[in-house]
Amino acid sequence: MRVTLKDIAEEAGVSIMTVSNVINGRHARVSADTVERVRRIVAARGYVPSASARSLAARTSRLIGLLVPAADEDSLAISPHNTAIFGQIERRLRRRGYHLLLRGISDTAEVTEALRSWSLDGAVLLGFLDEEVDRLGPAVAGSIPLVTIDSYSTNPLTTGVRSDDFTGARLATAHLLGLGHRRIVFAGPGFTDVGVVHERFLGFRRAFEDFDMSCEDGAVEAVNTTHEEGVALGRRLLADHPGATAVFATADILAIGIIEGLAGAGVPVPAGVSVVGFDDIDLSAYVTPKLTTVAQDIVGKATSAVDRLLDVAGGGRRPGSPLVLDVHLVERDSTAPPGGVG
Repeated sequence: MRVTLKDIAEEAGVSIMTVSNVINGRHARVSADTVERVRRIVAARGYVPSASARSLAARTSRLIGLLVPAADEDSLAISPHNTAIFGQIERRLRRRGYHLLLRGISDTAEVTEALRSWSLDGAVLLGFLDEEVDRLGPAVAGSIPLVTIDSYSTNPLTTGVRSDDFTGARLATAHLLGLGHRRIVFAGPGFTDVGVVHERFLGFRRAFEDFDMSCEDGAVEAVNTTHEEGVALGRRLLADHPGATAVFATADILAIGIIEGLAGAGVPVPAGVSVVGFDDIDLSAYVTPKLTTVAQDIVGKATSAVDRLLDVAGGGRRPGSPLVLDVHLVERDSTAPPGGVG
């Protein structure tokens, strides 16, 4: 049988209010002896406070939603990068006394349903298209704090955290150009005139300009961010792009697939083609060859998103300019000058 505040109060010979004050750390009007007696009984009886009762009393659910796109009812958009983000968000929320609820969204209309039906204190949106975030109006975004990750939406009702995608791509491409590569393939999802991939393409193009070269010396391959599509691209890369000596992939999981596909086509990396990724997921340091990549601050991105969200939820700030986190290049074994290693 569940132990209640009333049970503790009867055994301690005090009021229910006194027990509640002790459990919640309000000791100003409670004697030290009473505090000790109540604590001893609570420990002995194994009393566990009711989270729902606390939420009702405090008018807060202590629940934060993490909304991610779902390709269909059975599939979430869980890339290695997103998996790392999930773990760090849950860890930060747990440390701050909150719980995480994960929800896959296959239709943007479900965002409204999820936000309204869960009694959430706030929500983090990860992986949504900018136009989807833009469509969140005051009826939804105005009723609950929202933080986006990796979004370039200008919706004033949200605040965001993202990496410096432009600089990361610029660093990656400059690294390849500095090694002597001139025919470089940009590989990533198709993009519009705003967003993560677009910013990485702009950084790719700027690096060519920095070297007084035309971006036309490069090529663009529109592929989805999956290992399988990377393998397929690697196998046909030199057939579709004769003379290419390097690839910049917009995600590590895609780059790792490209390396596998190149190997299957008999093209060694980096002696035949150099490959650079973006993310610095754990796997990038364990594949062969180890992947040169742009490292994002995954921990900083997740913890900053949580802290911003809870600041808004607590009334300490309103949605504002996005926080942009620094990136840096990690040089490993998958890049070398054209035609060889060294």
